[in-house]
Amino acid sequence: MIIEVQNIEKSYSGTTVVQIPNFSIAPGESVGLVGNNGAGKTTFFRMVLDLIRPSKGEVYSKGQNVAQSENWKEYTGSHLDEGFLIDYLTAEEYFQFIGDLHGLSKGDITERLLPFLDLFNGEILEQKKYIRDFSKGNQKKIGVAAAALSNPEFLILDEPFANLDPSSQIRLKNLLRTLREQRKMTMFISSHDLSHVIEVCERIVILEKCKIVQDMQTTQNTLQELETYFTV
Repeated sequence: MIIEVQNIEKSYSGTTVVQIPNFSIAPGESVGLVGNNGAGKTTFFRMVLDLIRPSKGEVYSKGQNVAQSENWKEYTGSHLDEGFLIDYLTAEEYFQFIGDLHGLSKGDITERLLPFLDLFNGEILEQKKYIRDFSKGNQKKIGVAAAALSNPEFLILDEPFANLDPSSQIRLKNLLRTLREQRKMTMFISSHDLSHVIEVCERIVILEKCKIVQDMQTTQNTLQELETYFTV
């Protein structure tokens, strides 16, 4: 398994915010995580990435506890929020920084950014401005591109469609599908946009009040089922 969760629980001041007895993601799977604000989605992601530690339980990546080994960092790419960015760098400098971490040459970086040029829409590269001066939507594009730059085996994205205009959302949706199909990336993506996440992910997990309440394979009826679930 790429990811395997065993009895994890995260509590703050006696309040449980995530409680998941078991959960796993197999290699090649694309899993969408959906739920209302406060359900615990970002906290879950942060535990998977060892940014915070569970109060109880363990998270394993390829059989190794993420809290006890850093091997998982070699094949994992992620973007959760603008805190992942270095806002005093230009986009090019940031991509070079990420590339250097993974031993990529300047030519490698240029080549790996080619699939993102349509998403960038002429607004990211060669702009001669710092990341902090980009719009929230363009910061999101930079973060997603950086997360995928190393061609990771496992890609984690928290709300990748947030702050994007409709055209950019469609471009990103198509790009993620291409990465999944052509590069065989395993994906774990959260989104409030039910229709987009269904088109990208073959499996949908509903997190509600800190617990997984449904885990389903995507079918032609999934959107209707989710809309019914969240409106009842």
